[in-house]
Amino acid sequence: MGTTKRRSPLTDWTVLVPVVALVALVFSWGRELPGFAVVLVALCLAGAVLAAVHHAEVVAHRVGEPFGSLILAVAVTVIEVALIVTLMADGGDKSASLARDTVFAAVMITCNGIVGVSLLVGALRNRVAVFNPEGSGAALATVATLATLSLVLPTFTTSKPGPEFSMGQLTFAAVASLALYGLFIAVQTVRHRDYFLPVDTSGDADTGRDADAYQLDDHAAPPTAAGALLSLGLLLVALVAVVGDAKAVSPTIEAAVAKAGLPQAVVGVIIALLVLLPETLAAVRAARRDRVQTSLNLAYGSAIASIGLTIPAIALASVWLSGPLLLGLGPVHMVLLALTVVVSTLTLAPGRATLLQGGVHIVVLAAYLFLAVSP
Repeated sequence: MGTTKRRSPLTDWTVLVPVVALVALVFSWGRELPGFAVVLVALCLAGAVLAAVHHAEVVAHRVGEPFGSLILAVAVTVIEVALIVTLMADGGDKSASLARDTVFAAVMITCNGIVGVSLLVGALRNRVAVFNPEGSGAALATVATLATLSLVLPTFTTSKPGPEFSMGQLTFAAVASLALYGLFIAVQTVRHRDYFLPVDTSGDADTGRDADAYQLDDHAAPPTAAGALLSLGLLLVALVAVVGDAKAVSPTIEAAVAKAGLPQAVVGVIIALLVLLPETLAAVRAARRDRVQTSLNLAYGSAIASIGLTIPAIALASVWLSGPLLLGLGPVHMVLLALTVVVSTLTLAPGRATLLQGGVHIVVLAAYLFLAVSP
């Protein structure tokens, strides 16, 4: 009787694709790419996104919730910040609003797109999607406060003309953002960790209390410590490749946006869409496993990290970045932000949602995307 030869994990596509995508990044960095090279880099980007989702789920399975979704949210956001700062350093005055556009796009995509799709998937499986309103409500309150402090107030302050903070105001916003982010992490992972654990389909509040009862995959054994560390390293490699390859194709994107006569803010929307792909796919897969709370952790955690880490980084970078830093939102975007907060509050309060709530969030995102293209 013959024996089956075991395949080495080093030959698995989830290992090879991030490495290939990183090699593509090395060869494309700082170069003007021809059309075929842009296509190849875009394919590597898509593969790196899928690999990042896989390795994030492996790590999440090992450490449990809410640490798994936290790791992916923080990793993506740290590299997103690096991408924003790099593009602002290269772009001059035309990129003065890039940080605002990208951060606001991330908030709208996470709070409406990821949340809406996750609720739709959860409701399609069980008629209603259930989650923990205490944890999700606290996360939404943090998002609303951070967005208002960093993106709304600059429009109304008077120390500097235009939607800008003075240096003192920017410093306060950066410190407040970091403090709120740190406080949220402490509550999510230590003091009230049970508020962020998945609940069962009955929605009973006490079913989400046992940290060991809920893993991303109920039937698979948790990976070994060595396997989880390997996946964590490959997750970081994949995320670096995602953002780096996105930067490599960004000149083509910017040229296409300018040629189409679209607003410059569309570039920020596209960057946010690319960077948030791993979290979107991970959230949908969690919702398919009846882990809607994990999906909400990913969505709101990403929004909090996007603001809470980007604003301090931009404040620090503004010391050596030349040109203005426009952070204040316009009237249309402020209306959409207010609508998002109101709708999200009504969605999260009961602790369960139907297809209607998911559809409402998707429509709000669609309105934002349409108005970004046609302001």
